[in-house]
Amino acid sequence: MRSRFLFSCLLTMVLITQVGVVVAQTGNDDSEFGPVVRAYLGYLRNEQEVVDDRASRREVNRTYYMRNSNRIRALRQMALRIATETQDDYLPELEAVTADEFRLILQRPPRSGSLRVGEVLQSTFRYLGVVRAGEPFYLFARLDPYEQSDLMERQPGATTNDSSLIDVSNKIRPLTRARRVITP
Repeated sequence: MRSRFLFSCLLTMVLITQVGVVVAQTGNDDSEFGPVVRAYLGYLRNEQEVVDDRASRREVNRTYYMRNSNRIRALRQMALRIATETQDDYLPELEAVTADEFRLILQRPPRSGSLRVGEVLQSTFRYLGVVRAGEPFYLFARLDPYEQSDLMERQPGATTNDSSLIDVSNKIRPLTRARRVITP
């Protein structure tokens, strides 16, 4: 009887240890990134939890759930790509939209096939590319005010309300900003 109890305790400990190993291997290890990127990835995990919770309560339909889950996955893929490529702890404000959602962020949206990576639209968004996460999501980085004003200086005819495409593909700047140096 006592040996059976010890055996079951030992078996339980082994199973718990194995579950911990599996969770650690499949879990998201964001330790290679800085605090800003980790915070953004954590934000996306929280957003996915909210979408999952709303779906479990049957507050949203399956189409809504799938599109938003795929959007979160597309944002995560682009954030990881930017963080890995730049090796900097900075991410621009990212927007992921499907072709039928272009009007949500652009006044006069272009055709999805005419977009070029690095292209700036309406002096507000830089097109980053397409991520296929269930369906194609077009990812854009919102230009910060400094990038917008710099763009305005280089393109004198462009205004913030200009709906035309501004091609800066030959002048693409990195998706990072200069690190701030603080001297004591």
